[in-house]
Amino acid sequence: MKKIIVWMLTIFSTICWAQEEQNDSLSVQNLNEIIVIGKKAALHLKQQKSLTSVEDYLQKSTKVNMIKRGAYAWEPTINNMSTERTVIMIDGMRIFGACTDKMDPITSYVEVSNLSEATVASGQQASCHGAAIGGSVNLKRSAFTQNPLGYNGSFISGYESNNKQKIIGGSLGYNNEKFYTHFDFMHRNAGNYKSGANQKINFSQFTKYNISATTGYFINKKNNLEASLIYDNATNLGYPALPMDVSLAKAEIFSLSYRYTPAFGIISNWETKFYANSVTHKMDDTKRPSVPIHMDMPGWSDTYGFYSTLKGKYKAHDFTADLNAFYNKSIAEMTMYPADPKENLMFMYTWPDVRTLYNGLSLEDYIKINPKTTLRIGTAIGFHSNDVINDLALESLRIFYPEMQDSKKRFLKSFTVNFSQKKGDLEYGFGGAYAERASSVSEGYGFYLYNSSDFYDYIGNPFLKNEKALEANFLLNYKTKQLSSKITSSYFHFNDYIIGQIDPNILPMTIGAAGVKKYTALSYAAIFNTDLNLEYSLSQNWLLKTQFVYSLGKDNQGNNLPFISPIRYSAGIDYKNRNLNLGILALGNLAQKEFAEAYGQTKTPDYLIFNLTAGYSFQWTENIIKLQTGIENICDKYYTTFSDWNKIPRMGRNIFINIVYRLQ
Repeated sequence: MKKIIVWMLTIFSTICWAQEEQNDSLSVQNLNEIIVIGKKAALHLKQQKSLTSVEDYLQKSTKVNMIKRGAYAWEPTINNMSTERTVIMIDGMRIFGACTDKMDPITSYVEVSNLSEATVASGQQASCHGAAIGGSVNLKRSAFTQNPLGYNGSFISGYESNNKQKIIGGSLGYNNEKFYTHFDFMHRNAGNYKSGANQKINFSQFTKYNISATTGYFINKKNNLEASLIYDNATNLGYPALPMDVSLAKAEIFSLSYRYTPAFGIISNWETKFYANSVTHKMDDTKRPSVPIHMDMPGWSDTYGFYSTLKGKYKAHDFTADLNAFYNKSIAEMTMYPADPKENLMFMYTWPDVRTLYNGLSLEDYIKINPKTTLRIGTAIGFHSNDVINDLALESLRIFYPEMQDSKKRFLKSFTVNFSQKKGDLEYGFGGAYAERASSVSEGYGFYLYNSSDFYDYIGNPFLKNEKALEANFLLNYKTKQLSSKITSSYFHFNDYIIGQIDPNILPMTIGAAGVKKYTALSYAAIFNTDLNLEYSLSQNWLLKTQFVYSLGKDNQGNNLPFISPIRYSAGIDYKNRNLNLGILALGNLAQKEFAEAYGQTKTPDYLIFNLTAGYSFQWTENIIKLQTGIENICDKYYTTFSDWNKIPRMGRNIFINIVYRLQ
């Protein structure tokens, strides 16, 4: 059945490529991907499942995968690179998780009800956001400057049958000619979910609250001040793929921004933002029925930063200059409680109060060579420093690194160039880039961080060099009235590739651990990604869409790199008219035969599931009510994917209903 589906999609792709229609317009093209758009309405009002998670939306991108450790807070990867090699932002703000096990990705601290779009940038298309190699995701909250004058608001509610998730929320805003304010609230509560064949997955429950508030003032038509706040509080978070759960995951995010938007002139937009955020994360295992030794593992991450982004146009040049900086404090602890209360507690710092300072400048220029040809040139330079403040933690690390200093400074550089040209309905582009990144807090200073996937304790390495990568990318885009088709490919060749390797001379600390891995730098590694996106309009109301993604990653010994996606695909058909929408989607992976055996991974079988959605909008008095319902995993398939930690199974059949009541 799965092979038939793949062959049908391939034949359909070939037919689509045979279509032709003339169109001579050219837009600036790059590998950036805005995967969800709602400029004048919240993101959830534009989707077939209005109240799903932010992570679920991001998976619509062929560049993004999710590493899942439970039903909550999935870790996004871009171009098959984890968060160390990428940048995840909220409204351009840098935020860092406080969990050594990556149980609190930045995407978990926002809600779909207050987002307008998510911009996925591949590779060095993301260079303006800081030093990264894989790319970036910028989660943009809804803008309220253009809302109609007067009051506006909404009420939202939802229910999901599988884990009995209950969702409730709402928003209220007010705009006049000089002032605007908006408040948004969302609450989710879910029990343990069931995988296919009705198997209960214990410790997969979660509860969270999210509050977002924005207030702005127009000094005049060109100048605007805005303050915003996000408060996200999640409790009783189960992680069935891990040996511990989370009692608290909390984020407090504040920003103050100034925008200058002249009506004409060289400068088109100038935004400066100051921000501060604090993340608290507490792991504990007190609800687990049997553990060798009870532990508490709290972590804290505080970040202060700013950016100033200037955009303008001069003749054939569309340029951007971005100055950004942040200061981050990361600290994490572990306390172990022996079964015998007469024995002393065991305590250590797993993150030794590391202070990270980054200052960066990036410049980009889109040059319109002629009406059909563009050239993009970008460069960035950054100063990065780490300081270990805690003396006790520093002395612990010096057991392994006697010559270690308490600070390390680096310069990080990147450069990119992309060429794009259009011929009729066909557009193609190619480019190259060079980038560097610094090691993360865990890679540089982590102390006995247990990885439950490969069963090793990890120790950081403060002497790691900058990781470097050469990137080559390619784009082919063919678009007519009926057809939109796009192929992108990227190849990354790494030098000093950072990864953990076994050190047989060090004994593990975690009970049951197979050994210890130290972070080290391989001489080289490589990752290749290619994807195909097709959309074909059968009529004004019917749309066919397909996706294919293929990836491959190898280290310097020819071993497969961990968490590289096998071939994944999807195909769907949507029907939309003014009030009604229907959709059916098939998605799956082929078997992961090229798994990273050298890094503790095992083979993952193929899978194919089907989802069905339906929605209807109608007007009640002067307001709008939108009903959405659907069935996910219709056949109740029991399956797991390459990115499911410890092969934890995915959710089985799930029936959902979402209701949105919006004031006009």
